[in-house]
Amino acid sequence: MGRGRLADRGWLVHVPLAVVFLLVVAGGIRIGMYHWRQGTTLIGGALLVAALLRAVLADVQVGMLKIRGRAVDVLCYGGLGGLIVFAALTITGGPFG
Repeated sequence: MGRGRLADRGWLVHVPLAVVFLLVVAGGIRIGMYHWRQGTTLIGGALLVAALLRAVLADVQVGMLKIRGRAVDVLCYGGLGGLIVFAALTITGGPFG
């Protein structure tokens, strides 16, 4: 009876990772449809969403998005996501448009 509210809803801890994973899958589908710029932007956006979720959710709520400390996770997710989005939006020419 002394269990916390989160322990009663253990599946909720997987929702943040599922949201990020669904965005990555959507990006992979767009890449597979030869819309590489949109797909890559979705994947970078998924990492930015992961950074946001890691920044605002408590450690017990974030689930498997927690790898290191909060600051390191937010910096890594946000930095990599930002670089991917930047690259996807600024590369021009070449065989992919």
